[in-house]
Amino acid sequence: MQIDNFAHRIRLRHIQCFVAVAQERHLGKAADKLLLSQPAVSKTLLELEELVGVRLVERGRFGARLTRDGHAFLTHAVSVLDALEGAKRSVGVDNTAQHEAVHVGALPTVAPDLLPPALAKFRSFSPDAKVDIQVAANAPLLDKLQAGEVDFALGRMADPQMMVGVSFELLYVEPLVVAARSGHPLSARNGVSLNELIQYPLIVSTRGTVPRHNTESYLQSRGLKLPANCIETLSVSIARLIAIQSDAVWFTPMGAVREDLDMQLLQLLSVPLEGTEEPVGLLHRGDANLGPSARNLMDLLREAAALRRASAQSWTLAK
Repeated sequence: MQIDNFAHRIRLRHIQCFVAVAQERHLGKAADKLLLSQPAVSKTLLELEELVGVRLVERGRFGARLTRDGHAFLTHAVSVLDALEGAKRSVGVDNTAQHEAVHVGALPTVAPDLLPPALAKFRSFSPDAKVDIQVAANAPLLDKLQAGEVDFALGRMADPQMMVGVSFELLYVEPLVVAARSGHPLSARNGVSLNELIQYPLIVSTRGTVPRHNTESYLQSRGLKLPANCIETLSVSIARLIAIQSDAVWFTPMGAVREDLDMQLLQLLSVPLEGTEEPVGLLHRGDANLGPSARNLMDLLREAAALRRASAQSWTLAK
């Protein structure tokens, strides 16, 4: 099909329908969101696939999943809707920026470390802006970002096929640590062996996450496996309470425990974890048309990350 013919026949409803399906991952839920019937959504999606000449969405009992072509098309579809929203803002009233909604995605281990100090300052820049924080593992965060559900995210790099249309800006490199309650039987030891460590309940991230992969790789490199009776959770709030209230030890990125270390509710065990560091950064769509409030919050997160880098350097030198 000729490009000019495609541009002539495609309609905004095709783009809106496709993005809704990508966001909801289910035709029925997309129909509810668009206030349409499911057959109408299915028909519109079929029209779009006929126009582009490829299958964009796989339908089945599992719901709706984007194909490889679907992921590529999504980047441009979201850009179209962003551009229209930007055009709307540009002709709106002067105080539009003050009433923006900023949608932020964040890893559970990064959110408590960077977002509170940034948001404390953010109110002075955009006192009326709504901030929606969506916490998820890295893969779902990238899906949310590419589907336009969040403006930007605090996350990690991923495989190239998952980073289509997404830029990564490094903020800092975060080590994996082992934390336990203050006064833990292992806390007074200058060096803790792994055989001693795994005698206690272990708290680890869920499967498919970078901290979980690093924990398992670290143990495997030393001839050990993750015990079958470990506690798995993506929730930082649950993991920290278990660690504080029991003798369980927690494998976690440093950012998740920094505040508890300062308050002496938790302390780091003397376990060498060199080589487990992972980069943390801002993920954003390169062509996203972000409003002033979103850009301000990103700048404040950069400032918070700079302070974290300085703090980590001081801690390393003191150690």
